[in-house]
Parts: sequence; structure tokens; C-alpha cells
Amino acid sequence: MPSAESRARGGSRSIGQVLATLKVEFPDISISKIRFLEAEGLIAPERAPSGYRRYAESDLERLRYVLAVQREHYLPLKVIREYLELIDRGQAPPAVPGLKPSQEPTEAEAPKPTTPPVKPPLRLSRADLLEASGLTEAALDELERTQIVLPRRGSTHYGRDALTLAIAARRMAEYGIDGRHLRAFKMSADREVGLVEQAIAPHVRRAGGNRDVSGEVTQLVISFHAALVRTAMDRV
Repeated sequence: MPSAESRARGGSRSIGQVLATLKVEFPDISISKIRFLEAEGLIAPERAPSGYRRYAESDLERLRYVLAVQREHYLPLKVIREYLELIDRGQAPPAVPGLKPSQEPTEAEAPKPTTPPVKPPLRLSRADLLEASGLTEAALDELERTQIVLPRRGSTHYGRDALTLAIAARRMAEYGIDGRHLRAFKMSADREVGLVEQAIAPHVRRAGGNRDVSGEVTQLVISFHAALVRTAMDRV
């Protein structure tokens, strides 16, 4: 994270001032979204003696970076967090098209993989989800009817995946990818899950029901699927 000295040189803003500044470039930004990114550990504004958040220029630039890679490239928060950790260590993250070019770290500079800190489950009310995602009530109703966005099991609150799906659905709608397309995506994902469950069942049994097996395979499938989509889209 930026040092206290560098933060002081950059001045400070209230969250309302940060919102007003960012809205020019990111019209969909909201106070809830800024606080969500803070809760995820992507920014760490200082607190004034009064308890209010104060954002330095470095916090503002950090927010611009996060919002830009989310909007233009749909990078997951885990990847963005890894890029920010590289920046904090004075290393260059992998170049992202459309952003300032950067040199990828050399093999000697590349950090060793680290286990990301475990975050407490995100709990969003329906109103929170609507504000953070920018969805309308009608759009969220449709996503719930098709079981694309759902509250956490046994709860009325929504988690991180629900927010990710809601934001992506709203953004895709701007490009004409509507409910019928999303239903097709859901059916495809359900089929993939069925195939994976069937394939890994013997391994899960041998591991005594260890959930780490399912978690590891889930990450592999997500990475594989994302690479397939990117490869196919590159040829369009």
C-alpha cells in the first residue's frame, strides 16, 4: 500500500468527492461499489479523527485502475488483487490492453504464488445488490426467475458471485446479450457441472469427501472455460 508520506503529498478527498470525480469516467460508480472494493481489500483509505474515510490521490488512481480493468476486461477481483500486489511491491503487472503499457516482470522478478487471504462472506441485501450492480428491479426479478442470480443458500442475502453475475448481466445487456442468451449460458454451465461432478466423484470418494478436491477442480474448470472463450472470441 502507498506510504503515509506519499498519501500526504497527494492530499485527501471525502468519499463524496471521490464519487464525483470518478463519475465523469465511470458513470455507474456508486458509494456502495467504492465501499465494496474497500471491503475486498483493493483500497485502504485512511480514517480522519472523525471516523470518515479520507482518500489520497493514490487511492483515486488505484480505484481508476480497478474500475478500468473490470469494465474493459472483466478481470476477477482475485486477479486484480494480484496485479495490485505487484504494483505495491514496485513491480510491473502484466500489460492490460487499453491501459498504460507496462513491462511484465522477468522470471527473476516474478513473485512466488501466495495464498490470497480468506475474505469474510459478502452479505448484500436486495437493495444493496441493486445499488452495487446498477440493475433495475425488473432485471433482477428476471435473473432470479431463471435462477442465474440467487441469494445464498438458506439466506435472504446475496454473496460475491451474485454481485459478479448481476454486474456482468447488466453490462452484457448493453451489447444486446439478453435473458435468452443468459439462460443458454446457465444451461451450458449446468451441463459442465454435471460432467465435472461425474468425472471427479471417484477422486472425491478417495479423498474422503475432501472439499479441496472440488475447489481445485472448480478453479481449473473456470480457467479452462475462460481461456476457451477468449480463444474463440479472438478468432471472431
